[in-house]
Amino acid sequence: MASPPGISLDTSSGGGSAQRVLALDALRGLAVTGIALMNVIAFSMPAAAYVNPRSFGGTEPLETALWALVFVLVEDKFRVLFALLFGAGVAILLGKGGPHPWRGHYARMAVLFVIGWLHAFLLANNDILRVYAVGGLLLPFVAGLRVRTLVWLAVTIIAGQLAVSGYVAWGWLEYWFRVQAGAVTDLAPLIPAEQRFGADPDMIAAALERGRESFAERIDRRLSDLISPNAAVMSGLPSSLAAMLLGIAMWKDGMLAGEWDRARLRRFALVLSAIALPVLVLMAVAAIASGFDAVVTASIVLVWSAPFDIMLGLAWAAFAMLAFAKGGALVRTLAAAGRLALTNYLMTSLVFAALFASWGLGLFGEVGRTTAYALAMLPIAIMLTVSPLWLRHFRQGPMEWLWRSASALTLLPLRRD
Repeated sequence: MASPPGISLDTSSGGGSAQRVLALDALRGLAVTGIALMNVIAFSMPAAAYVNPRSFGGTEPLETALWALVFVLVEDKFRVLFALLFGAGVAILLGKGGPHPWRGHYARMAVLFVIGWLHAFLLANNDILRVYAVGGLLLPFVAGLRVRTLVWLAVTIIAGQLAVSGYVAWGWLEYWFRVQAGAVTDLAPLIPAEQRFGADPDMIAAALERGRESFAERIDRRLSDLISPNAAVMSGLPSSLAAMLLGIAMWKDGMLAGEWDRARLRRFALVLSAIALPVLVLMAVAAIASGFDAVVTASIVLVWSAPFDIMLGLAWAAFAMLAFAKGGALVRTLAAAGRLALTNYLMTSLVFAALFASWGLGLFGEVGRTTAYALAMLPIAIMLTVSPLWLRHFRQGPMEWLWRSASALTLLPLRRD
């Protein structure tokens, strides 16, 4: 039984019954559906809209409510889930031993990076697989640490990232507060934030023009700069690495292995969500109250929310393990989508390209936030419909098969016997 990215469902590798394995698969399926809701904005609108609805997509009451709902409950929380499961999967595979476990792991990371690089080059500027592949290089060195050590290491990474990014963000915020108080009138220091995360007309026009480029023009542009796109996405490495470490910890401690009892899962989820949710709601209110000012909104979305995103991502994982423990038709459907998570992640980009790119229906820059989220239901419906049908005939998804075959330098069986 194969699973993406890097998750083994062999029950001998870490404990858990078939029912518990089903819950872990379903959690991965839930994560990949949430990723679709996050990525649809990146495919359908200028990049600044991913952070700030004032940049593009509308700030009417419905659009504002949708932005707030996704910011509080979905944005980065499902990326945390993905990274948690990735870390747990590395721990499982390394724990299975074998003659050369590290060699196999690094082969998988190399192939995953190539897949992610091609994904980013051809379709998705915000591909996350490259981050996982790079972060995965470090995991064998820490996979044997105790649970408590892994948790504190993750906390240290997040604190370090928050200290660095928070220093920059606070510099902007402090100047913004002075402007609001009338202490200074020079707005020049705030212009870069408005250009990158606001609604600067020239920057939005340039983003719209680039978003409507032909496929050949995209290839030419990507070939002209092979370094900076990868460097930019690596800014997300610290938070992803911290989540991977927590995934290893949660597997070793039994939460992701399905070994926690219902009371412990419920208590863990409620405590974390009780801390994170009020803070995230207050942050959303602050962004809205500022009129989605670029400095305020960007610092909230990209900096200050980070630790609470991880808390809520962990809470969602615990709630899901609690809800999925009894199985059922919906859980089995999500589990099938989870077993094809890599395939479904890449398929989502293909669907979004077909909808929004100039070589598809050309809807980039033509839809608002409400319509974009409605269109995100299309790849979600496809993965929930096709994944169970595919697994009736095949052992794993096509991209999972390619990943594992390329890593092993051999053609593995795909069809069921």
